[in-house]
Amino acid sequence: MHFQSVTFDLDGTLLDTVADLAEASNRMLRELDLPTYPEDDIRRFIGRGINVLVERCLTRPEPPSPEQLDHAIVAFKRHYAEVNGQFATIYPGVLEGLQAWKATGLPMAVITNKAAVFTEPLLERMGIRGYFDVVVSGDTTPHKKPHPEPVLYACRVMGRPPERNLHIGDSIHDIHAAKAAGSTAYCVPYGYNEGQAVRAEDCDALVADLTGALSLIEKLNLVC
Repeated sequence: MHFQSVTFDLDGTLLDTVADLAEASNRMLRELDLPTYPEDDIRRFIGRGINVLVERCLTRPEPPSPEQLDHAIVAFKRHYAEVNGQFATIYPGVLEGLQAWKATGLPMAVITNKAAVFTEPLLERMGIRGYFDVVVSGDTTPHKKPHPEPVLYACRVMGRPPERNLHIGDSIHDIHAAKAAGSTAYCVPYGYNEGQAVRAEDCDALVADLTGALSLIEKLNLVC
């Protein structure tokens, strides 16, 4: 099998955005007169979109009421819009990896559970929007990862069969989404993972970085 497209997770794979998310979360919590969290705790809350992040911030130990959660989400989004991209960094090797992947001529997409109103500005501010033919945000399709629809949607727009797509992410949610869509799943060992390290046996390959993923498929002669 030769790959005809490649999709990438965003937070934890291309960008380290935990500092942005932690700042927005703690601004929200201070507004609500609640205790804040250290960044490492916020890191473990990331992975399933803003609503889940906010709910986890408010669960002490009981989950918030629907009204409390709705109010907190509005506050978080306001603060996140102010800091989005302000403290985020590009992981080492990502720019080189994206350049190398772009040189293959394969269509590329980024898939995130982040809402589009935050995704597009973040990609632009970090200078990586131009690498991607398709951007799939958390509200682009009815379902977020780990549901397969975001991967299937990206493949449809790129005009490539999902079984010929390689998805590169950092968490079990990326693996589940890719596998359910019929795609191959590679993972990087850094990122968030909700506190659970990704194991080599969980995915098709555990690679050091984006360039390592490309080197592996070139070694296996899997680039179409």
